[in-house]
Amino acid sequence: MAANNKNIEEKNKDINGPGTLEQFRRYMRAGEKIPMKEVLKTMFSLSEDTASYEEIRDRLLTGGKVTGTNMVVMICAILIASVGLNTNSVAIIIGAMLISPLMGSILAMAYGTAVASTNVIERHSLGFLMQIVISVATSTLYFLLSPVKDVTTELMARTEPSMFSVIVAFFGGIAGIIGSTRKDKVTNVIPGVAIATAIMPPLCTCGYAIANAKWDMLINAAYLFTINAYFIFLSAELILLKLKVPKIKELSEKEKKVYMIRKIRSTVIILLPCIVFGVRAAWKIL
Repeated sequence: MAANNKNIEEKNKDINGPGTLEQFRRYMRAGEKIPMKEVLKTMFSLSEDTASYEEIRDRLLTGGKVTGTNMVVMICAILIASVGLNTNSVAIIIGAMLISPLMGSILAMAYGTAVASTNVIERHSLGFLMQIVISVATSTLYFLLSPVKDVTTELMARTEPSMFSVIVAFFGGIAGIIGSTRKDKVTNVIPGVAIATAIMPPLCTCGYAIANAKWDMLINAAYLFTINAYFIFLSAELILLKLKVPKIKELSEKEKKVYMIRKIRSTVIILLPCIVFGVRAAWKIL
């Protein structure tokens, strides 16, 4: 444990120590011309205001908890989102997305993968699965009891996965993990990502589809949710690897190769239906 803490402290020095910003300042003090390479490094540096590795770990794993307040808030968010979809109210749906804790579980799984912690991956994957089951069950119950059975435009919007969904989820995940790893906890990034990626409404749409036996709708909504969750997870993991979060164990070259093959295969499998839908849509237009 002591060795692990020492390793984290050394890593923290690396991430918060002199970097591109300090080099930029040295050029300014010396009155030298600043190379464009250094300007770009400073502009797009992820490490200058990054929190310590210990704080990143605690923040992400706490956000991924599925017990206590997080679970209660999630059920409330599901019910609010279901009402919004049922009444075709964009404002209500946005409010539900702002309080949904589902993003926290995805980022926690990404952290577990980045640090190669089987325990963290298994614990938060199981928690995320539990959140999905409870969310769909809650929304299904709501739509069974709701007197409004019409398919609203907001419900239909959650049954149309496309490459645009992939782009939004991927870059939303990047923004989300960057916002979650900053020193300053007060940020408008996370709420914005929650609205943009819209993780929760597709789950509510799954509940509507089950309650009304609309199986095509169920498949499309479930696929949209899968796209959102997977590409947020993927991009968050890539940023955490870029930040060089300390691993629990180092993978062998063989393990790295196997992991990379699985990652590429999973990405292709998830993208394939989207590509097919896109080609069909383009074919119809032509």
